Amino acid sequence: MHASKHWSTLVVFVVSLALFSVAAFAEPEMVRPETLPQGFVLVVTDSSGKADKDNPVYFAGSINGWDPADPDSVLSGRSDLRWQLVLDKDLHGVSVQFKFTLGGWDREEVDAEGNAIANRSSPMVDVSKLKEGERPVIELTVVDFREPVSLAEQVRKSGFYHTLEVTGDVTRLSVQGGAGGAEAMTRDLQIWTPPGYNDSAKADKQYPVLYMFDGQNLFEHLPGLPGEWHADETATKLVESGAIEPVIIVGIPHSGAHRISEFLPFGSYKGVEGDGQDTMDWVIYEVMPRVERAFRVKTDRASTSIGGASLGGSMALYGATAHADRFANAIVESLPMMGDNGASAMSYLSSVKNWPDKVFIGMGGKEVGNDSADDDLNKQYQQWAQTLDLGLAASGLGEDQRLLVIEPDANHNEIAWAERFERALMFLYAK
Repeated sequence: MHASKHWSTLVVFVVSLALFSVAAFAEPEMVRPETLPQGFVLVVTDSSGKADKDNPVYFAGSINGWDPADPDSVLSGRSDLRWQLVLDKDLHGVSVQFKFTLGGWDREEVDAEGNAIANRSSPMVDVSKLKEGERPVIELTVVDFREPVSLAEQVRKSGFYHTLEVTGDVTRLSVQGGAGGAEAMTRDLQIWTPPGYNDSAKADKQYPVLYMFDGQNLFEHLPGLPGEWHADETATKLVESGAIEPVIIVGIPHSGAHRISEFLPFGSYKGVEGDGQDTMDWVIYEVMPRVERAFRVKTDRASTSIGGASLGGSMALYGATAHADRFANAIVESLPMMGDNGASAMSYLSSVKNWPDKVFIGMGGKEVGNDSADDDLNKQYQQWAQTLDLGLAASGLGEDQRLLVIEPDANHNEIAWAERFERALMFLYAK
């Protein structure tokens, strides 16, 4: 009996040791936290000590329109002096990029030398260590936050204009309205006019026009973004060299916190139902007439084009098809798959009867990111661009009417769109 008891104890010990060994040496299962329906938790250490109850830390990223002071994305202070944000929405696997701020892009996080850091992305997590439904906790550190200069502080508080540092002439033109929650707001269009536009000898000359979404990123590098389109420098070079005909470029800025809803023309995205169709009505019946009254633009269909990137690309594709009687050409950059592998976009496109004359499609080979874990999604985005191009071909657009450009090492950002913009302009406006 005594020996049997020892054997029982030994068996229990051996079984426990085996179970421990299985748990301890289980193969890790690394996934992106965005793929977890239960969400994840961000815990931030502020090494600068600048954050406090009056200046809390904010999350600004691709899921909230990069709003640096989004009241729904403010982090909570913890008893251990760190800051926490629970992202509990099902992101449907869409990769998230983000930064932290103290309530404005003039107070974004920076490195030890005071330089803006690259956009953050969520690190991989080992789900084999999580209980069912448990949210992984991701710990991050902010080295420092930018100290705003006095002018930047005035801009943040009062909205005073800053001087546009651009190549050529860019004019602000105030317009009111929009959609997706932006119906009551006023925003400034940015209109670039080509070299020679103000020459007295050309006072009666009219120009073709290109309307571009996310227009605030076309002509200058804004804080918190990796770059700009350099549309002014590129267009100036091509016009002055005689490579393209002179064209007026109209930048239509997004509304900030309402960007997703106003730039979503079909389907839903991250639980948001879009008002992109109403936004296009606003562009056609408010923005375009305002521009046509103030600038010497040609108003015929053949002289009118539309473009954009990401959700702005979705709007360009929608505008050029739903209103093919108004737009002859489109620039569609980095068209998102909306979390449904492009099903909503393809469903809409299958119903299109009228198409633009020319469509430029741009996509990066590394849209999602440079990590090897992104390879599958990166391939899906390339295939998505190819599927769109094949769909245009099936709709009757010949090889001279569509151009697909996939840059193998390009990401989903303004740097990539700037590099492809010259080819887009040449495709649409070459003499």
